[in-house]
Amino acid sequence: MRCPGIIGVAGSLVVAATLAIGFGGGTAAPLMGPKLVDFSEQPRRGTTEVDVELILAVDISYSMDPEELALQRDGYVQALQSPEFISAVREGINGRIAVTYFEWAGFGIQHRITPWRLVDGPQSAAALAAEITDAPIRRGRRTSISGALRFGSAMFDDTPYRGLRKVIDISGDGTNNEGPLVDQTRDETLAKRITINGLPVMLNRPGFASLDIEKLDVYFEDCVIGGPGAFVVPVRDKHEFASAIRKKLLLEIAANPPEARVVPAQARAPRVSCTIGERMWQERWGREGWQ
Repeated sequence: MRCPGIIGVAGSLVVAATLAIGFGGGTAAPLMGPKLVDFSEQPRRGTTEVDVELILAVDISYSMDPEELALQRDGYVQALQSPEFISAVREGINGRIAVTYFEWAGFGIQHRITPWRLVDGPQSAAALAAEITDAPIRRGRRTSISGALRFGSAMFDDTPYRGLRKVIDISGDGTNNEGPLVDQTRDETLAKRITINGLPVMLNRPGFASLDIEKLDVYFEDCVIGGPGAFVVPVRDKHEFASAIRKKLLLEIAANPPEARVVPAQARAPRVSCTIGERMWQERWGREGWQ
């Protein structure tokens, strides 16, 4: 049975993913505090094998209000501690993954919240969640998905872990409007054998005073994500943050990924222009942009 709201792209393939995992219910394990796991000694680069090297890249642009930012972060904190997530981690070949978390806005605005952390059970997951919880919530101007992808790609160079897969999990509530072109940056990232998955946050309705677009999920599908099994999980309501983030994390680390129906991509232009964000910004603030 196909799960609504999840659409995948694998390189030049369009993947409509169906889930074989139960995502319902499940109360997150209680937050257990950052001192449960000793992170003082990191293993040397590449010495510990993991199933996935996972980067969580989270949008903190001004287009998201403080409530949405808090809900978004809390969604990651809950998902990382959920019984479903812990079970999926342990069912992997190595039974552990490596995770790092950073927040981003415009080009050059990236705040790394945690170094690479090994997650192999409830205690390490809770310690990671506590680090994220304790960090101050920031906001930043503009939206540079391309900047986030470049920053994330470089983070794989300093990991002490060696993963079977490399994944950037990027959330965002708008289109790229600063920095390099997003589709070109996506292609550069995919060339490094990194998969990009997306969580388009679609809470704001497009209007005269905003830079929002109606089909942000389609923009993410055509311009942002890519790689084997890549997919999009949209958030259309504030109450969906926790379930959508949990669903996305489970898809990214599942030992037995859901069955997929693979359809060859058509030789046509993207359904949404990959430069729509830049054009909207220039129309609003002029060719030089607003400073």
